[in-house]
Amino acid sequence: MSGPVLVIELAEAVPHAAIQRLRDLLVRSSARFEEKRVGEYDLNIHVESLGISETGGVDGSRPVLVSVMGPGIGDESVFEAEHADEVDQESLIGFTPTHAVNVVAFCNRPVDHVVTALVTAAVIDVIGGVVNAELREDQVPMVVGLPGVIATTTGPRPAAYGSAEFLRAWAQQPSFRLLK
Repeated sequence: MSGPVLVIELAEAVPHAAIQRLRDLLVRSSARFEEKRVGEYDLNIHVESLGISETGGVDGSRPVLVSVMGPGIGDESVFEAEHADEVDQESLIGFTPTHAVNVVAFCNRPVDHVVTALVTAAVIDVIGGVVNAELREDQVPMVVGLPGVIATTTGPRPAAYGSAEFLRAWAQQPSFRLLK
């Protein structure tokens, strides 16, 4: 069963030193850590390392994939395919993404949605960037007023673009739920 996905849009390649800091953060936060390649990590995150105490009765170690991608790192074709039909992001966030980081949960329980948001926020704290969070139409009004929101879009594919602060604020909302 697959879970929610968030994408961090980046204006440039991630420097090697920042990838090392990201790796160190993920190692410290994980019960299991596997480096598939530089910038791609398959792990089980300790939920308590994110400040989550309520797991809904599931294991406190949740499976997540963190993958840096774009020219020179990761699967460039995946990056290109994911960005081929995007709206003009420069007008929304101030740059056209050249690289991205996908944060993917492998389970779909409510705790996995919170873990995905908080891991993504922690990654942004280390490497920067702007999260691109797809929304349901009814979620747009809820996220518009949250701190750290840079832009929102409506229409066939609503989305919110924001900071780590936005993700942390959104994850605290009673009706919080990411799209899969």
